[in-house]
Amino acid sequence: MNLSLIIPVYNEQDNLPDLFDAIYKAMNVVNQPWEAILVDDGSRDKSLSVLKTYAEKDTQHIRLISFRRNFGQTAAIAAGLDYSQGEIIVLLDADMQNDPADIPMMLAKLDEGYDLVSGWRKHRKDNAVTRNFPSMLANWVISRVTGVYLHDYGCTLKAYRRDVLEGFRLYGEMHRFIPVYASSVGAHITEMPVHHYPRKFGKTKYGLERTAKVILDLFTVKFLVAYGAKPIYLFGGAGGVLMIISTVLMSFLFVRRFFFSIGIANSPLLQISAMFLILGFQSILMGFIAELLVRTYHESQRKPTYTIRTTVNLEQDPRD
Repeated sequence: MNLSLIIPVYNEQDNLPDLFDAIYKAMNVVNQPWEAILVDDGSRDKSLSVLKTYAEKDTQHIRLISFRRNFGQTAAIAAGLDYSQGEIIVLLDADMQNDPADIPMMLAKLDEGYDLVSGWRKHRKDNAVTRNFPSMLANWVISRVTGVYLHDYGCTLKAYRRDVLEGFRLYGEMHRFIPVYASSVGAHITEMPVHHYPRKFGKTKYGLERTAKVILDLFTVKFLVAYGAKPIYLFGGAGGVLMIISTVLMSFLFVRRFFFSIGIANSPLLQISAMFLILGFQSILMGFIAELLVRTYHESQRKPTYTIRTTVNLEQDPRD
């Protein structure tokens, strides 16, 4: 299996016939072995029955996963990744705002040597106030914080090589941060403009509250990518800064006491200095504990602290 399409579905019964028609047209152009894994995320309409009909008609290409309830888009994508077999993974929404006809162009980009091709809805057909502006703001913040600069993190249409998707699990709203994880293992990333159309049927599942969730998940992603392997750098660094501030304050108090005869006990700076000293020491201890947890995580599951792009004349996995 060369290509796996992963498509979360939630209350999209009216869009599914057009989606399948577009997929088949795009795959005729691709002309390589493929599968489409559609994950019904607890739909309340007739989406599941429509999906079953197509899966029964085309047992060669169409795979179906049905959740017991709505778990969210990230969980649906994670399930699709777990059951997919393709060397190339393409994520796609089921609402037909993205065009499957863009998939062959994205695969051609991968053939140029990239590991990840991200879609960019350059001419986005959504509400400017409730969708486009919050998305632009979120993309700007994510790019600056992570150092992975993309115009459109929220565009689901992306193509990946499977090896850059291994080694991490998706939670919350973190599917949009996959490029950040991929970059952390050395993936070559590019983006390309893709078509975007107004929604024909159904209602959008995204609102302004999702922007807040994305920003909160960003803190987790930044920590995991930057300090996941060496948490002492974060906790120890913060503790060191606090202890330096405490030392400066205490020195200031002693200088005032010995040279200007100003009492120390009644100054609030004494309490602040003592508090910073204690917090700094605790932060360093937390860093040591985090280091032990990281080592336990890697060693117990035999997870390497490196990633390999390719090998020559080597077949055996050293962990076997």
